[in-house]
Amino acid sequence: MEATEPLLQTFEQPTRPPPRPNYGKIHAKLLPVTAYPLPPLIPHNPLSIFLIAVTYLYRLLAPPSSHPKTLHQAFFSPETRSVHVTDETATRALWESGFFGKGSLSRSEPSWLDREKKRRGLVANETSEEFTAQRRAERKRFKQDRARKEREAIEEKLKEERGVHENGHVAEPTARSRYEGLKCGPVDSLAESMESLFEQQPLSPPVPPPIMLSLSDAANNTISGIEHYIPQSPPEPAASDLSKPTEQDLEAEAAAIKNQEHLQLNPSEAFFLVYALGILQIRALGTSTLLPSETLFTLFRQHSYFPPRKPPDLEPDDSFLLQYVAYHHFRSLGWVVRPGIKFAVDWLLYLRGPVFSHAEFAIIVLPAYNSPYWRSTEELQKSTKKKESRSWWWLHCVNRVQSQVRKSLAICYVEVPPPMAVPAPAEGKLNVEETDIGQVLKKYKVREMTLKRWTPNRERD
Repeated sequence: MEATEPLLQTFEQPTRPPPRPNYGKIHAKLLPVTAYPLPPLIPHNPLSIFLIAVTYLYRLLAPPSSHPKTLHQAFFSPETRSVHVTDETATRALWESGFFGKGSLSRSEPSWLDREKKRRGLVANETSEEFTAQRRAERKRFKQDRARKEREAIEEKLKEERGVHENGHVAEPTARSRYEGLKCGPVDSLAESMESLFEQQPLSPPVPPPIMLSLSDAANNTISGIEHYIPQSPPEPAASDLSKPTEQDLEAEAAAIKNQEHLQLNPSEAFFLVYALGILQIRALGTSTLLPSETLFTLFRQHSYFPPRKPPDLEPDDSFLLQYVAYHHFRSLGWVVRPGIKFAVDWLLYLRGPVFSHAEFAIIVLPAYNSPYWRSTEELQKSTKKKESRSWWWLHCVNRVQSQVRKSLAICYVEVPPPMAVPAPAEGKLNVEETDIGQVLKKYKVREMTLKRWTPNRERD
């Protein structure tokens, strides 16, 4: 009798997925600057007052710097009308501290290098795009299951209604229907739910079919088959296992990949980092000339038109001024402001950032001409009315989009001052470097109005 070969069955331990990054620690700062708060005041401890006084005097005499030692560098691209940050350290600092910009090869966070390493099998960590795709797949599966259950409920209702004759008489109930009608207790409902659970999740055999066949053959053999057992040498590793790359090879290959992605900042974000925070230096494309904030202010205003206008032809209601006033306003209130073109709006307001929660508000920026200058002539009245007016169907479309994604729509009106209050640089009259940006921005005022879509099904009394 031939001996049966021993069954070698290896059970691999399920590998745990890599832990998700600690976003609370990574994005601890809302702005890429360092703040130095005073020690807490404890009323019942007089030493806390002394500690606050010493700390205040020390920082008053030797104030620490809130800016990085080396300012971040970037350059302006007139073709894309954006500011590019190519340094990886600056890219991570601007994204992790305030969510500024977006990756040129990514949806939002610059993660092309991580995705490329994951594609080549060099790392096992999941990227934010994979988490998003997984969440969307789960949401799609949930909607399909919900639609299937609703369809089954409708079919059951139709089956019950088929028992009613056309003359209005109910069909005679059978013995089985009478018995099924009596099953209304909690035990019966639990049994029905368990039956549906087993119907949806069929059980698979604990042992694969080939192994089951070999087990049945071994069961038919007698114990005497053990006498004919010939011990075998342990299996040798395959040649493919010996040729697997080591951890050092994977690290060397990952280090050899060149990052082809850069961070893109829109003009409002870039000017906020240059003018309001002072942590970014922007240079002209292909040159080492440093552009001051006054030059950038005029340059961004010029490129807000298409084609770009000359400085004397700039108007006080150009799109860059309106967008930056709204951006600066909401950033000063502590919001994380992101572009909202995905949802047909100008800006999105996040409480802490897009990695923590969805946006709370969707902002539309509209000009408001309340100064008497804009009503001085009939031509100005027609021009301002055309810029201010929006159709009702447009507003309802945008509002419906925001209600579908659970966001509140807010209209931000920016009051435009007359042209005399915002002088445009002209030859022989006003140089670009002489522009007082602070005085110009003070002329603009912001008003906010929140809209809400009324749905009868959700707001019944």
